[in-house]
Amino acid sequence: MKTLKVLSVLLCYPQPEMQAALAEMATALAQENRLPESTRRALQALINQMQCADLMDLQESYIGLFDRGRALSLHLFEHIHGQSRDRGQAMVDLLETYRRHGFELSARELPDYLPLFLEYLAQRPADEALSLLTDAMPVIALIGARLAERGSDYHVVFDALAALVGEPASIADIRRQAAIEGPDETVVNMDQIWEEEAVTFLANQEGCGVNRPLPGVAQPVQWVPPLDATRQSARSL
Repeated sequence: MKTLKVLSVLLCYPQPEMQAALAEMATALAQENRLPESTRRALQALINQMQCADLMDLQESYIGLFDRGRALSLHLFEHIHGQSRDRGQAMVDLLETYRRHGFELSARELPDYLPLFLEYLAQRPADEALSLLTDAMPVIALIGARLAERGSDYHVVFDALAALVGEPASIADIRRQAAIEGPDETVVNMDQIWEEEAVTFLANQEGCGVNRPLPGVAQPVQWVPPLDATRQSARSL
């Protein structure tokens, strides 16, 4: 599904190749025509903004938004499991899902990175992709609501994802939570943290044999956090 691929790229760290392909991405959205007209216009406005902006400004803005705090982390399991051991097992399960379908990650990619997840979905049959996206929407909607509260134009990408599958039933609670959280007061070097997590996660892949599921046995990915887990995670920021 080209729409999911475009949304994946829009959420990636801005690079010259991405900026050069923005017009082509807008054309792909129009041709596939899976989004409501109002949503597509909002995405077009974001694309126009990215086309006109200085690349270094885009990169600086991206880092300040997504890489300097946990509240807007694009690593989905961060919002569900925090730093608990459950996150590691959830990533293993998701990685196994990718590998069963021939989707291989590079050495430093974590499987719960949202642009990567969307890239994987873009390669799957539409019905399967939309079903998996629906499962992940409670977390995706939370990030989108936080972006909207901060006045970030990136929230339109998350609006587009919701437009593909519908908002989760808990959307009112999600927006209420985002509204009362206030700004993310924790400013940390998330690049370094996630690089260390990637090294640890990949190093542990060979040593999980005792408790890991048998190869080829599908394990469900848990997208919905336990009761109040995301709220507790936000308070710990």
